[in-house]
Amino acid sequence: MATTPKTTVGKSFSKRRQANLAAISKDAVAPAAAIAALRKFKSPKFDQTVNVVLHLGIDPKQADQIIRGSIGLPHGTGKTARVICFCISDKTAAAKAAGAVEAGAEDLVAKIEAGWMDFDVAVASPDMMRVVSKLGKVLGPKGLMPSPKAGTVAADVVTAVKEYSNGKQEYRNDDGGNIHGVIGKFSFADTSLVENLLAFIANINKIKPSSAKGTYIKKCAISACMSPSVQVAV
Repeated sequence: MATTPKTTVGKSFSKRRQANLAAISKDAVAPAAAIAALRKFKSPKFDQTVNVVLHLGIDPKQADQIIRGSIGLPHGTGKTARVICFCISDKTAAAKAAGAVEAGAEDLVAKIEAGWMDFDVAVASPDMMRVVSKLGKVLGPKGLMPSPKAGTVAADVVTAVKEYSNGKQEYRNDDGGNIHGVIGKFSFADTSLVENLLAFIANINKIKPSSAKGTYIKKCAISACMSPSVQVAV
């Protein structure tokens, strides 16, 4: 006997979702006003992450217009990361003191080759890349290979460990020319979120490709992880 397939047509949104949709404005507003608008949406009980998306006037198919980098925001992101550090033995203690969950050279490579992967970010000093290169097939597919462009290959690995442990984030444009980032938590003060947002935008503006023509930042929007977005005037 045939059964009637389930459908979501006509399914109503939750009361919170309906109220938030009704409060959406299509107008782009100043950063401080955008943060204030987010506060007006009905929120869940947990501390939401606040995200930013920039739609850029770049051609993602052109190698010289790819936007990629990393940034540590003035007030952090409210997130922490498990960081490992590939460095000489003289710096392992300092790296661990700065927040690294593990630090080393060939010994750390061997540990990862044996299957240990309990980390989110790998940083390395330039002289360690000849050692780390052995892990290309392991770390590369997971996006964990240290890279100068991402800021995870650094001469000052102790500072790099500290920054990434405190929420320094990497970014890269998607196929639509969009950059996604995190500017903090809903529990942050408005001024902290505004300063983080402005720092993120300034960083993207700073690395505008010379070959990109026309308007560079076409649109900017912020949202909490369970709220509609608010357009920001840039």
